[in-house]
Amino acid sequence: MDELRGKYIEAIAGATDEAALEELRLAAVGKKGEVSLKMRELGKMSPEERQVAGPALNALKDEINAALTARKAALADAALDERLKSEWLDVTLPSRPRRQGTIHPVSQVTEEVTAIFADMGFAVAEGPQIETDWYNFDALNIPSHHPARAEMDTFYMARKEGDNRPPHVLRTHTSPVQIRSMEAGGAPTRIICPGRVYRADYDQTHTPMFHQVEGLAIDKDISMANLKWVLEEFFTAYFGTSVKTRFRASHFPFTEPSAEVDIQCSFEGGTVKVGEGDDWLEVLGSGMVHPNVLRAGNIDPDEWQGFAFGMGIDRIAMLKYGIPDLRAFFESDLRWLRHYGFAALDVPTLHAGVSR
Repeated sequence: MDELRGKYIEAIAGATDEAALEELRLAAVGKKGEVSLKMRELGKMSPEERQVAGPALNALKDEINAALTARKAALADAALDERLKSEWLDVTLPSRPRRQGTIHPVSQVTEEVTAIFADMGFAVAEGPQIETDWYNFDALNIPSHHPARAEMDTFYMARKEGDNRPPHVLRTHTSPVQIRSMEAGGAPTRIICPGRVYRADYDQTHTPMFHQVEGLAIDKDISMANLKWVLEEFFTAYFGTSVKTRFRASHFPFTEPSAEVDIQCSFEGGTVKVGEGDDWLEVLGSGMVHPNVLRAGNIDPDEWQGFAFGMGIDRIAMLKYGIPDLRAFFESDLRWLRHYGFAALDVPTLHAGVSR
């Protein structure tokens, strides 16, 4: 055994590659190796001889295996050292550029709007995009003959055969969320309702699906003066400059009185600049919530009153960031997204500023 140990330990130490190590392993501890053959001879020995030879052979086998493993690791380290000597890497070079995605302007502006109104005490409310006829029209005091209920303006869902109930619709505004919120929470309340809405229209300033945010505030002493203050504060924070507003009498079924709201702007060189000049641009509709709408939300109009407003998120994004065509928002053009997109960590906050 001493001869075997010396023979193989010395040979293993002098092996120069893994192939030579494998040959030594087979010669020593393989099925037909010398140590393996010696272990087969244990059956021919007396019990006394086996007690001495067995542990010695097992120890020799373990020693040879350990030497093989150690030499294999040493050869691998030596090969790595040689490779590192022949190769080089300049760690001062900049890393390879990686394309990064951007936040869509609609998502960014939604966050901006939410941050501004949250500072004024408005919570965010959400609701389903597929609505019943009652929530989308009837509860909002929209009569059956109103043009908005025509099939040319509204996407109606298919009805099952024999179902005589009014069909569901893809909501045409986020106003149904106001009804659901009033039913669930009652008064007083202050909420905004951002989300997708759908109307059958398509041109440079209209798309079949777009984004809207509506606001609702209900209390006992709320008036149009509160509405004007809220909107002026919002526009000033959103556009980053003092913005004057102008209210024009209008008519909406769900508000009384109703008003279209214009913001001060100027048209120069084909661009719109908000907060300066002598021109006006219509941006939203608003008014005091109609008593019938309050009743639909299970709120007593003799005790409570409030205001509501609604504006297109896509439209105000176009105004602020100079985007000329609404249709481009939904065309998934990577060049457009890289140009108008926002950094993922650029989260709008009032203390850090919502404008970028």
